[in-house]
Amino acid sequence: MSAIDEGIVREYFEQNGFLVRQVRKYQVQSRKKHSEEEIDLLVYNPAWRRSRRKADFFLFSSELPYVHRAVVAVKPWHTGVFSAGTLRGSPEILRFLEEEVVKEVHRLFPAEETEESEDEPAKILVLPGLPTQEPYRSQSVALLQERGVDGIISFRAMLLDLIDKVEVNRNYRKSDTLQVLRILKNYDLLRDGQLDLLTGDRRAKH
Repeated sequence: MSAIDEGIVREYFEQNGFLVRQVRKYQVQSRKKHSEEEIDLLVYNPAWRRSRRKADFFLFSSELPYVHRAVVAVKPWHTGVFSAGTLRGSPEILRFLEEEVVKEVHRLFPAEETEESEDEPAKILVLPGLPTQEPYRSQSVALLQERGVDGIISFRAMLLDLIDKVEVNRNYRKSDTLQVLRILKNYDLLRDGQLDLLTGDRRAKH
């Protein structure tokens, strides 16, 4: 995973009011990861208030206020989608759900935040996308939920949200990710996500 992939995820959560912790700064390649190395990011929402419902499985920015704290696994395979077959054939995708990893997540969060069993840290998977056709999409969702994933976020959803929030008249020199988006947007190489979605809706009707 490149730094830019994790940077996009970090910016997405920070722009939506979360505190983000990166557990490790190095890449593991020549051996199996230890439990703590399966954790890409830990996120905490200081504005969270107890609600009658949990966040939906598909975590767009409108659902993030319902997320209190979470462990986030980032899988930036931008060349394809995650089908049920991909998930079954690549068990490393879901290693962040293993018992030892979950124990490490509890250790890393403040003790006072882990006392209420009903408020377990959410397990969020960031991925390129799921199949759009049925029954493959439903099969993928069912498999992820059965394994213990509480929510997923696609890179497309995150990028659209960030593009919407970036202002061309601001200098984001403290964030390479936001600065690149700002430059592309300034030169009309990127449009607001809402405009893209509206254009897509219109095309779908014709």
